[in-house]
Amino acid sequence: MARRLSYSARYTLPTEKVYQALTSREMWDQRMDEFRKLTPKSDIEEFSFDEENGLSVTLTQVLPRSELPPIAQTVMKKDMIITRHEKLAPYDAEKTEGTYDASIPAGPGSLTGWQELFDTDTGSTNRRTTEVKVFLPFINGKLEQLILVNLVDLFREEATFTTDWIAKNL
Repeated sequence: MARRLSYSARYTLPTEKVYQALTSREMWDQRMDEFRKLTPKSDIEEFSFDEENGLSVTLTQVLPRSELPPIAQTVMKKDMIITRHEKLAPYDAEKTEGTYDASIPAGPGSLTGWQELFDTDTGSTNRRTTEVKVFLPFINGKLEQLILVNLVDLFREEATFTTDWIAKNL
């Protein structure tokens, strides 16, 4: 059975500013520089943005097997290579929607999600809803929960980075 998690990053800025940051190649380059502090083999494989099609970005990160939690090491016999795709539709003042997913070659599961960026009374929110499914009996629930906990940390760090980046660049 898949597990689902919703996470909302709240900004004190309007959606237009947040969208402008999330579709900036410069912001993604600097975000990857931050990722490389933890996982030196992190790269942007593909980046495209235009007002007609929105954003499409593909990232890869290599997590050394030795740094994975013990339960994950039982499944992953090599370094974990994560490929992440993220898409945002063209900007819509009402609500901008998008999708994301992550895959691991020979990984025993799937991660998919959707997001929506919308204005609130105090600024804006980027709500992400993630679904994780691990196809390994007996340990699937533990791995799914571990992935979701780590995603919350990742999303929190990315939101903090985005807020700081906007303050310095827009």
